[in-house]
Amino acid sequence: RDPRRWAATGMPGIARNADLLDSFALRGVLSDAVRVVSCASPHHTQAIVNATQPDVLLILLGDARRYLRAPDRHGLLAMEGERVLLGTGRPGVMLHPTMIYGLPYNDPLQNILRWMRRLPVLPLPEGGAVKVQPIALYDVVRALLSGLNRNWSQPMAFPIAGARALPMRDLVQALAEAAKIKPRPILPLPRQLLPMLTPFSMLPFLPEFSGDDLRNLGEDRSVETMTMLTKLGLRPLSLQDGLAAMLEGYRAS
Repeated sequence: RDPRRWAATGMPGIARNADLLDSFALRGVLSDAVRVVSCASPHHTQAIVNATQPDVLLILLGDARRYLRAPDRHGLLAMEGERVLLGTGRPGVMLHPTMIYGLPYNDPLQNILRWMRRLPVLPLPEGGAVKVQPIALYDVVRALLSGLNRNWSQPMAFPIAGARALPMRDLVQALAEAAKIKPRPILPLPRQLLPMLTPFSMLPFLPEFSGDDLRNLGEDRSVETMTMLTKLGLRPLSLQDGLAAMLEGYRAS
C-alpha cells in the first residue's frame, strides 16, 4: 500500500500504485501481470478479474465466515468474490482463512489478552463451548506462496485454518498460559444476548468490537482442512508454537 515501505524491505521489483475502485488505473497497473496475489477484500474480485488477462493466475484471500450458517457482511462478500472467481473458469484459488492471529494490528487474540488484563471475568458465549480454529499469519503467508507455486487447471475455493479446532475456553486457557498471565473466570453469555452488548464497544477501557463480531461468536468456526493439506501441502503450526511466535513478535515490536 505504501511504496516507501516496499522500498524499505529491499525486495526486488518496482512498486506500482492503483486504486482498486479505479478500473482504468488498475488495468494499467496489471496489464502485464502473470500472477496476481490479492489480500484485499474479496469484494474486489470482479475488479481484479476485469483488469487482468484471462490466463493470469489469481491467488485471492476470502474469509471463512462464508461457511457460517448465517454469514455476516464479511462472509457474504467472500461468497460473492468466490462466485465471481469460480464463474470465470480461470486458473486460480480463493483461500478462506479462519480467524488470523499474529497480525501487526487489531489482532483478535491480542484483543482477548486485553480483555483478560482489564476485566475480572471473561465473558464468553455459551461459556466458551463454541469451537474455533485460528490460523497463524505465518501459515496464511505460506498458503499464499504455495498457491503461487501450484498448477491450477480450474478455479477453486476452500478454507485454510489452524491445525485443530478447539473450544474457545481452551483457546483462552492456552493464550493465558503462553502469555504467563492468570486465566480469568469465564462468565457464560447466552447467545441471544450478544447483539445487546454492542453499545459497550464505546467504552474506552475495552477493545473495539462490532455487532457482527458478537453475533458470530456464538457459532461454530471449525472447518475441514483436508483440502488445504492435499492442494497446498500445508501443515499448519501447532497452536502452542503459533502463540509463542505471536507473543515473541509482540515483545520484539
